[in-house]
Amino acid sequence: MQIIERIENKLLDRVEIDFQINHTGKPTPTRSSVAKSLGSLEPGSKTSLIVVKDMNTRFGQALTTGVALIYANDEAMSVEPTYVHKRLTIIDNAPEEKAAAAPAPAPTPKPAPVADEPGGEE
Repeated sequence: MQIIERIENKLLDRVEIDFQINHTGKPTPTRSSVAKSLGSLEPGSKTSLIVVKDMNTRFGQALTTGVALIYANDEAMSVEPTYVHKRLTIIDNAPEEKAAAAPAPAPTPKPAPVADEPGGEE
């Protein structure tokens, strides 16, 4: 991950980051993996206070660019709309649910036997 631009917004008590990820040979990164990577790059940040606002992957390229907002506290994060808070809740809970609710593979049905019927050939 490469940080293209870092802007401190003191009015909203957040850091706005433009980033670029080169993921050659790997799938497109998820919002949660980007938030974890940014949390490790930005000192003193918590993953729960990072909002990945925008991600764009170029067609045919293994390059993703985006914008992330890192808030200092919960009060500063209250400026985000409620759907963003719901999205963050779903993203934070997703890995745990996948591991706990992994369904067992369904048995494959056997094909029905084909009976030879007279008169089918002309």
